[in-house]
Parts: sequence; structure tokens; C-alpha cells
Amino acid sequence: MPETTAPRRSWGGALAVPAWVWLLLFFVAPVGMVVWFSFGYKPGVFGTHANDVLSFDRYVEAFSPTFLATFQNTLWVGVLGTVLCFLIGAPVAYWMAFKVRPERRGLLIALVLIPFWTNFLIRTIGWQVILAPEGWLSTTLQAAGLLGGPLDLLYTRQAVLLGVVYNYLPLMILPLFVAFDRVGPALREASKDLGAGKVATFFRVTLPLSRPGVIAGVLLVFIPLMGDYITATVLGGAKGNMIGQLVASQFQTAQNWALGSAMAVVLMLVISLTIGVAALLLWLIALPLRHRNRVELPPVATEGAAPGAPSAAGGPVAPASDENRPREEVAR
Repeated sequence: MPETTAPRRSWGGALAVPAWVWLLLFFVAPVGMVVWFSFGYKPGVFGTHANDVLSFDRYVEAFSPTFLATFQNTLWVGVLGTVLCFLIGAPVAYWMAFKVRPERRGLLIALVLIPFWTNFLIRTIGWQVILAPEGWLSTTLQAAGLLGGPLDLLYTRQAVLLGVVYNYLPLMILPLFVAFDRVGPALREASKDLGAGKVATFFRVTLPLSRPGVIAGVLLVFIPLMGDYITATVLGGAKGNMIGQLVASQFQTAQNWALGSAMAVVLMLVISLTIGVAALLLWLIALPLRHRNRVELPPVATEGAAPGAPSAAGGPVAPASDENRPREEVAR
């Protein structure tokens, strides 16, 4: 009799325990605390929060006209900044993946990552120096006759947009480069052999196959950009106010943790809703293209059906040739 061996235990699930513990401690628990604080209130001048009486009053305050205007400005900067990062990062990633020799790609990736070698705040303050009315950029433009006066760009919403594009552009380039690099040259050459030009090959072959990288780049840029308050504080001032500044001020200055938590929860809901709406719109736009590119195969003849008899697809079954008959029947 064959020997029976006990099934070996699979330890694959145990390898994920540290990741689950990390996720619970540093993501689920903090988010749960923020949601819990959002139903409380500020007990007094020196108190930060209290939850003995639960209510939705803090959410009512978060949806006041003053805060809604800041939410709209934040959404405008987040969406437009993400779009600009994609429009700038996609050509750069495409050039790195397809036009640069493989031995030079490592150097280019290092150049893309160089801004991360410097602190985020220091990089943003650097743009504050550049965009200052008395800075070297303003002086150079005035000396060249391109400006009639000092540069009036600092502490505006446009300065915030410039800063976020600069700070988050590498997060868009790297996933796009990886996605483009995985699209082998054989598929692009096959598309060209079938008569497609460079533009058609990019939109019909390269970009659809790079969809995971595009999604990763958009999420990596849009989510932290919506919560960024350093760039808005340094470059925007009062005109470039974003919701991240309000949340930080409620926790640090006003000491109203309940209202700050409600704003943070609303911000998370706005981010999730925006991503869901964008995904739905892209799916609806791509639906006609998928329907047009669908390939319908002819009906396959079923084994044992009489020649000329209708098949399951509704068409007649072609008579079987010697190539399609079983070997025993052909041998006879």
C-alpha cells in the first residue's frame, strides 16, 4: 500500500503577519481615532477634545461656506496638479523607457530621484526664494525686458500649483517608466507591421498595457497632494489656502481636535469620491473602444455533429476533413 503522508502546514500566511500588524497599528488605529474624535467637541479653552457627548456638529462646521471654499480650492489644485504631473511625466518616462540606451537609464533614474535627497520643506523654501519679487528670477526677467515690474507670483494659487508639480512629479515619472519599460519592443514592432503609426501605437498598444503604472502614478500623486499643507503654507499664503492647512491649524493652533478630525474625515471622503468618479468616467469613455475592438471568432464545429447541421452558435457545421478527423478514423 502506498505510504500516506500528513499534509504539510502552509506557513505562507504567517509571512503576512508583520504587515497586518503594521497596518493595524499605524493605519487602522489612527484613522479610527480620527473618526472617533470627529464626533466629539472641544470642552474648553484649554481642552483639546471630549467624547462624552457624540454629535455631527463638527461636520456641520466643516461644511460651512468658509471651509467649502477651501475644499474647492484644494480639489482644484489636486486635480490640475495631478493632470500636469501626468502630462509632464508621461513624455519623460516614455523617453527614458524607449529612447534611452539601457546602460544610461540608471543614471536618469538617479537624476529623477535627486530632489528626494533634500528635505521636502527645504525644497519648497527654495521655490519661495526663486519666486520672491526681489529674487534672481524676477531680476533676470526685468533685465531682459520680459517684466515691467517685480514678479508677482509668490503667495498665489499658481505658486502652490507650481510647487506641488515640482514636489510630486518624480512620483509620477517612476511608475510610468516601470510600466512603459515592461511593454516589450515586440508588441510595438508588431503594431507598426500591422500599419499603425507611432501615435496609434502609443494610444492603442503602449498606453493600455501601461494602465497599472498610470493608475499607480495618479494615486501616488493625487492622494498626498490633497493633504499637503507645507507647499500651501510656504508658497500660497492666504490666497493659496488648502484644507491641509486648516486641519493642521485646528490640531496645532486652535487645539480643536474634534473639528480638525471632522475636516480630515471629510478630506478622506472627498479623495475617495473623486477617485471613484474619475474611475467611472474613464470606464465609460473606454467602453465604446472595448466594444469596437472586440474580436468575434467563427463558430467551432462540434465533434459528432452531422455535416450541414446547425451548430450551437446557429450556423451550419462544416464537414470534417481528414486533418480534423480522429487518427483512428483516418487510418481506416
